[in-house]
Amino acid sequence: MAFEGLGERLQATMDRIKSKGKVSESDIKVMMREVRLALLEADVNFKVVKQFINQVKERALGSDVMQSLTPGQQVIKIVREELTDLMGGDNQKINLSQKPPTVIMMVGLQGAGKTTTAGKLALHLRKNFNKKPLLVAGDIYRPAAIDQLETVGRQIDVPVFALGDKVKPQQIVTEALDHARAEHLDTVIIDTAGRLHIDEGLMNELKDIKEIATPDEIMLVVDSMTGQDAVNVAESFNDLLDITGVTLTKLDGDTRGGAALSIRSVTGKPIKFAGMSEKMDGLETFHPDRMAQRILGMGDVLSIIEKAQATVDEDEQKVLQQKIKDQSFTLDDFLEQMDQVKNLGPLDELLKMMPGANKIKGLDKMQMSGNEIDHVQAIIRSMTMDERENPSKINASRKKRIARGSGRTLQEVNRLLKQFNEMKKMMKQMTSQKGRKKNPFGNMGLPF
Repeated sequence: MAFEGLGERLQATMDRIKSKGKVSESDIKVMMREVRLALLEADVNFKVVKQFINQVKERALGSDVMQSLTPGQQVIKIVREELTDLMGGDNQKINLSQKPPTVIMMVGLQGAGKTTTAGKLALHLRKNFNKKPLLVAGDIYRPAAIDQLETVGRQIDVPVFALGDKVKPQQIVTEALDHARAEHLDTVIIDTAGRLHIDEGLMNELKDIKEIATPDEIMLVVDSMTGQDAVNVAESFNDLLDITGVTLTKLDGDTRGGAALSIRSVTGKPIKFAGMSEKMDGLETFHPDRMAQRILGMGDVLSIIEKAQATVDEDEQKVLQQKIKDQSFTLDDFLEQMDQVKNLGPLDELLKMMPGANKIKGLDKMQMSGNEIDHVQAIIRSMTMDERENPSKINASRKKRIARGSGRTLQEVNRLLKQFNEMKKMMKQMTSQKGRKKNPFGNMGLPF
């Protein structure tokens, strides 16, 4: 996961200062030395590190902190605010034209993930902005690049405009724009060619495409796992094309994440999206404040709620809440809840987004790929409808039959039934408590 190494180092440093009733100048210096090392090890640009440390130190040594009743907490607040500013401050939305079609030009080096990201972006715009996108196959050089984009298009049911690899990209883009207008497609996403390194021929071609398409957004796609090179690439593309935004790919596979902390500061251009998984819906809007909270172990509940709202049917949840209230919640309902939890993404990543997750011992060693949910679902699906409605009927012989049918052990069947009964008791207690605080996850479809 992105920033894992940096997060662990910073969280350990913050914990040491958080509980201090008084913070001295030497405490601040020791902490800043640790923070500097953590940032450099995470592959953050050294100039960016120097500037960040100076800003935090200046604010931390101010009278507001030194004279505060909770100076440790104040220092952490400063680090969080400065981390947020370093990554861009506020979330920057994608540029969408008032007069269609919106034209988005995807640029970057070969292997950064432009083609897949173009598809992910098309799906994101259709789902969240009700857009009708067209993918344009402008990479005529990389073998099978056009085939790959067409495969991506079929996966997400988005049309792809292609003229083969014998026509110049400039002509492809010109005809694609005419096609989009004729077919009333309001968003054109151009997949351009990349190289293994920046060269003059590539940049001249991209300049031509920019002049023809007059894009509303020039999105630089950067592989976050390339570390410092990612910053150099971003700087070069920005100097030549004046990019408008950055998408970081493979953030789920990089434990350092220094590129995200450096690119905004070096180029002055915002990170707008982050690729958090290989799935086509694995493109997330980049929120600097939420990412800063994740890095410091403060959780990211807002993102969890957004994920839930996007996958959970509101009417179904009203029915579920009534069942909980009436004490008529069954194993079949539990099965549906498991499906919804799976749709939210890998369980270990969800847990890491919860506040205080960094304090849970052994969380980093938990292998929660969704197999546990699959096992539970297999057990429930091996039950008859009557058994799902009335688990109390499940005696020893039925348990053995269910275990055989699901391919799980008898112990797992017993554990599931016990957990389900305990959950029902907890639900009964929650619904019977008068004046209790509303559960913030109550409408999320999560079986907590």
